Amino acid sequence: MKKTKRSKQWAVAKSKKYLGKHLVCDFWGGKMIENSKELEEVLRLAAKKAKSTDLEFVCHKFSPQGITGALILAESHITFHSWPEEKYIAIDIFTCGKKAKPEAALSLLKKILKPEKIKVKEVKRG
Repeated sequence: MKKTKRSKQWAVAKSKKYLGKHLVCDFWGGKMIENSKELEEVLRLAAKKAKSTDLEFVCHKFSPQGITGALILAESHITFHSWPEEKYIAIDIFTCGKKAKPEAALSLLKKILKPEKIKVKEVKRG
């Protein structure tokens, strides 16, 4: 396993410190990704938009359909779980520190996947 120095920068919102921001996203309708290479490319683009450092991608394709992928970031992770039969995708974008912009990753994912309906919950972590 490759070791990477962890960043511990406190983010600040309304005078309160927290370690990271976690966007928990539900996408209904829109484009479904079933190809691991395409999913990797999309998640790496999202990480770049979020000003995050991608480290490693892991993916599993289910039978007959559905795909789960995780992009490990120096700043935390972006995960993707799809249920094509339900036209549903669950996406988590968790980033730490002051420099990461998880909202930018979410914006890119919306643009690429074009969901018909979206629900996003923001959680301050730490």
